[in-house]
Amino acid sequence: MADAIRLPAETRYPGELEALKANDSDPVPPGWNLSPRAVETFILGSRGEDLSWEGGKVAITKKFYGHDILVQRAIVSLASDRGLLLIGEPGTAKSWLSEHLAAAVSGQSLLAVQGSAGLTEDQVKYSWNYALLLAEGPSERALVPAPLYIGMRDGLVVRFEEITRAPHEVQDTLLSCMSDKVLIVPELSGDQGVVLAQRGFNVIGTANTRDRGVNEMSSALKRRFNFETVPPVEALDEEIKIVRDQVTQLLDGTQTQVTLGDDVLELLVTTFHEIREGKTIDGIKVDRASTMMSTAEAVSVGLHSALYASFFADGKVEPEHVVIHLAGTAVKDRAEDIQILRNYWETAVKPRAARELGLWKAYYKARRHLK
Repeated sequence: MADAIRLPAETRYPGELEALKANDSDPVPPGWNLSPRAVETFILGSRGEDLSWEGGKVAITKKFYGHDILVQRAIVSLASDRGLLLIGEPGTAKSWLSEHLAAAVSGQSLLAVQGSAGLTEDQVKYSWNYALLLAEGPSERALVPAPLYIGMRDGLVVRFEEITRAPHEVQDTLLSCMSDKVLIVPELSGDQGVVLAQRGFNVIGTANTRDRGVNEMSSALKRRFNFETVPPVEALDEEIKIVRDQVTQLLDGTQTQVTLGDDVLELLVTTFHEIREGKTIDGIKVDRASTMMSTAEAVSVGLHSALYASFFADGKVEPEHVVIHLAGTAVKDRAEDIQILRNYWETAVKPRAARELGLWKAYYKARRHLK
């Protein structure tokens, strides 16, 4: 675990989950690890209040920046007989929210299915150990459970990421499991061939709005979910904090000594925020890029800029380092988007550089890297 590139939420925040459980005085739904109010606190933070437990005192950190009511509705959906489907633009923390909800409700977040064109039904429900199958025939010992089987059997939350990228026939394997709460294994006889969902089981799906037309969900499957749209972060100061925290966390595992100042972060996040919104903070209209200038992409640019400063500079991130890595994120495979960035530099960056605001002059000077 210590050398893992990325730890699941329940492993990153074990103290917070234990402290919340120890201090949880509200009713806990059957099969849940925490009460709905404690789940909300795990996601949105304890607002500076420390919780005491046998491991000491711990502050519950804020993990999702968005509308509180969205999180509350998501928790209510998970406590109902319907699944939860988080939809939104790329990089709006849908998977992040899904992971932390599962960790708080079930105590684990690893029962996950990644939607793709190559996804098959046995990767969702169950498959077989073919050596045992040939030797003994169909049996519980030969059955290899997949996330949906385990979630139903043990009463746990199952995550289905990018559900609209999965083929229709794979999506529809969820129908009976979500409506009748039963999974049939026809190869096994009697009670062995019937898995009844235990209390606590539910499904959290995520869907990228830019991919919704790839494999549109059937109306029957849509009825099994409550839809929640996760919007981009609206407040600039909150987005700066998210990028700072995420970049810092990612850098901790690289063992690099680098300084990423708030002034450079402000340049980076302001650029993403304004191009995404199509206007500057001052109300000046700017062109939008065809790619989604999401918070997740800003984190990527921040991380690459920090690593560049560590490897090829003196360890301090400069505006130039941000510009060097910005084009690859904003442009992707559409060469014409580079002109949108150049126009932004002339429309928004140049006036601020002329007024000598902070590091904007150095930021404008680095426009030569926008190629």
